[in-house]
Amino acid sequence: MSVMGNTSTETMEQAVRAALAKVEDPEIHRPITDLGMVKSVAVSPGGVAAVGVYLTVAGCPMRETITSRVTNAVMEVPGVREVLVELDVMSDEQRTAMRKSLRGDSEEPVIPFAQPGSLTRVYCIASGKGGVGKSSVTVNLAAAMAAKGLKVGVVDADIYGHSVPRMLGAGTRPTKVDNMIMPPQAHGVKVISIGMFVQDNTPVVWRGPMLHRALQQFLADVFWGDLDVLLLDLPPGTGDIAISTAQLIPGAELIVVTTPQQAAAEVAERAGSIAQQTRQRIAGVVENMSWMEMPDGSRNEIFGSGGGRTVADSLTKILGAPVKLLGQIPLETRLRECGDSGTPIVRAQPESPAAQALQGIADALTVRSRGLAGMSLNISPVRK
Repeated sequence: MSVMGNTSTETMEQAVRAALAKVEDPEIHRPITDLGMVKSVAVSPGGVAAVGVYLTVAGCPMRETITSRVTNAVMEVPGVREVLVELDVMSDEQRTAMRKSLRGDSEEPVIPFAQPGSLTRVYCIASGKGGVGKSSVTVNLAAAMAAKGLKVGVVDADIYGHSVPRMLGAGTRPTKVDNMIMPPQAHGVKVISIGMFVQDNTPVVWRGPMLHRALQQFLADVFWGDLDVLLLDLPPGTGDIAISTAQLIPGAELIVVTTPQQAAAEVAERAGSIAQQTRQRIAGVVENMSWMEMPDGSRNEIFGSGGGRTVADSLTKILGAPVKLLGQIPLETRLRECGDSGTPIVRAQPESPAAQALQGIADALTVRSRGLAGMSLNISPVRK
């Protein structure tokens, strides 16, 4: 008698396909059966299951993960004693069909976060000048939110000074499926950056229209899925990218990052006051490098004090709406070290003072449930 006993191979194949329906593609997060990735299933009388799986592209970086997930799922089927996974590659027609099943039949990609029904909270992390830790704030907020179970994405919109991939530890390149880009993930965060498309450390020398188009592609061509939160790490100042962001995602909210130094605060006010022209909401102000905690428990305010509160109060007056100081982040060597190593401090050392401050800011930003309440509708009142 065979290992399978009286169970027919046809029944076994049905059980294997049911098991495969629980296997998600690691990039798209949909069952591989729904994506048309299951090529074939056959089970021998001896209990050997041969499963053919289509990869989206040749050299798929997730091939080992997919093979492991398929093997583990099928081994759970009673009667299966061995699993053989054969990998193949989708044809152009199959990739197009998959893209249409995910994005619809429209040939021209649309920005999902700009659609009226979008429930994704979009935060643009802005600063008046460079060097205030804007990217560190971005990656740590993203990692903290993902740790809470939220689906989070990050766009490294700082085209000239891209640093997010290194700080998040995202070392793999995006995968292109038909006209759709699959973003890499790190620490539960999906991320896209121009740094993933250039060789080594080649500088990007682009003018305004090219910057606008690159940002548009990051938002429309990348398959983000159903995100809870999208964070954009903007370049310093009030240049092309800041303006393009307001045009492409009118409902995005600004988070202004500054240091306690009064000179930096004055520059940060200008970055925040752009919201008056673009009619964007300011979610709040983050003060970074607020102080250094000394061994005796005292605080050394290296860059002065009060910059964050000054910016929040000034923007409140300019915009005529309350702007909160979301939090103050102490200056820690470990914050820099964790960024260099590719593991945000909120994940590597969650009990540190800086991580606690960042976690508090993330909590404040995600306290509201997904919905349209409180979001800017980009309309102006009409006086009669």
